[in-house]
Amino acid sequence: MNLIANFAVLASRRAIFDLPVCDLGWDDALVFINEILSMPVGQTSISFVNAHNMLLALRDDEYRDILAQNLVLPDGIGLNIASQIAHGSPFPANLNGTDFVPALLTFMEQPRRIGLIGGTRAVVERAAANFRRHAPWHEFVVISDGFFDKNDPSTVVSEIAAQDLDIIIVGMGTPLQEKWAHKHIRADHARLVLTVGALFDFVSGSVPRAPRLVRSMRLEWAYRLAQEPSRLWRRYALGIPVFLYHVAKYRFSRRKVIMKRSEIGDTRRD
Repeated sequence: MNLIANFAVLASRRAIFDLPVCDLGWDDALVFINEILSMPVGQTSISFVNAHNMLLALRDDEYRDILAQNLVLPDGIGLNIASQIAHGSPFPANLNGTDFVPALLTFMEQPRRIGLIGGTRAVVERAAANFRRHAPWHEFVVISDGFFDKNDPSTVVSEIAAQDLDIIIVGMGTPLQEKWAHKHIRADHARLVLTVGALFDFVSGSVPRAPRLVRSMRLEWAYRLAQEPSRLWRRYALGIPVFLYHVAKYRFSRRKVIMKRSEIGDTRRD
């Protein structure tokens, strides 16, 4: 993240497992990111992080280090629970990529050139077509599907460099997308990089969204589990209890640190 963006967000984030997560409300986040995009220098990478991503970050130091350099937005009820326990209140808004990215595209009045990477060829092409209908004043360019040679992505990187992009949206799944973008997308490639997971599947219509009421209750994870139980049951049936365990562990470990610091301060005063 560039220094200006990093400085601006310092007052608007809270730590979850010692990882800074943006705690802006929906409207403020749209304004803030649009302002970042308008800066003449620097690049900001944005990651949408849910409870599953947080568990991955606890086990994967490389992924965690990359997230620490990105602007992290909170996604889902798990992050709210962690924030409530650690800080006494939930996040002001659920800034999940599936809803936030289309809203951001609508919010940005200045036309932008936007590159898409990820998904199958059919999915990313349909996603691009739907984005064009959603925000026709922007230009959407399909750079590549997600099935290129990750060990030699020179062709994809060269195409990125040739397209003179303002924004790059990468949807290849976590943590691959964050690691790939961090390694291969240079500051001169685009001002803003969004790593979005399964966004193209939803935008293309390949995977149905939960009903609006379910989404408003932040229970889309339950809807997705019902749709794909064989693929997602382990993530939710096992992942949620493990996540809550780590939240409680983090809360008590932080309390011990604070109490220890307080005791040291009292000893020094004596």
